[in-house]
Amino acid sequence: MKWKKATAIYIFLLLFMLAGCSENNESSTSDKAASGGKQAADMNQTSESKSANEKGGNSGESEQTEPKADRMIIHNADLQLEVKNLEKTHLKLEEKVQSYGGYIVQSNVYSESEGFLSGTMVARIPEKSFQKFLGEAEGAAAKVIERSVKGEDVTEEYVDLESRLKSKRTVEARLLEFLKEAERTEDLLQISTDLGKVQEEIETIMGRMKFLNNQVSYSTVTINTFEEKVIVPNIDKEDLNTWEKTKKQFAGSINFLLATLSAICVFILGNLPVIIIMLGAIWIVYRAIKKRGNKKDSM
Repeated sequence: MKWKKATAIYIFLLLFMLAGCSENNESSTSDKAASGGKQAADMNQTSESKSANEKGGNSGESEQTEPKADRMIIHNADLQLEVKNLEKTHLKLEEKVQSYGGYIVQSNVYSESEGFLSGTMVARIPEKSFQKFLGEAEGAAAKVIERSVKGEDVTEEYVDLESRLKSKRTVEARLLEFLKEAERTEDLLQISTDLGKVQEEIETIMGRMKFLNNQVSYSTVTINTFEEKVIVPNIDKEDLNTWEKTKKQFAGSINFLLATLSAICVFILGNLPVIIIMLGAIWIVYRAIKKRGNKKDSM
């Protein structure tokens, strides 16, 4: 009888322990899904810190062993050129850009003052043809006023972006796993929010890496051109038309004569009474003077 009681108590305790273990497993699964975002965030910080430490610890070694050809350099050049024919020079440079597989970002020509032209051209040239294009651009000019070439090393930044991208990818994968295991709605919302932030950071990093790759692959060349022209005054065709000028001069002379004759006629006819009186007075004075002269001769 005692044996039966002991067996019953043992079975009861065993069932009680099994029920407790089952409850713990269910709560553990729920807690795991709920804390997925926090664990992923901690893992993100840990992985980024680890990559930063590895980068800092191995920076000296990587700088020594990294080949020079693997460096990522962004080249930019500025040229100030004096040319003989600005429009022809621009067309020639545009053809050169296309032949090297580059493209024109901007091309403008300005007429700033009488006899003075200027232009601006911004071109993207493949890195392998950068130096060759600069030489040909300078060769197309009558005079090189200024030449400036700058290089920016972005290797370290690019390596850092690669490390950050790798860490973010790991966090993204872990959050996707937590998202599959989550059962409660609030857990799904929290993990989805954290996943959206991580994916946004991944897109930002990838955008920056794409920009750096483009800047390294294509160098930027800015060319400012100047041209001075000698202004030759144009000869008016009217100045060369001798026959027309002769006819105009003859007509002007005839008009002058007619105007003079007309003025004389108007003067005489308009002042005819006065003229008759004056002529009469002059004739009387003349006759009186003449009679006195004859009297003196007879005496």
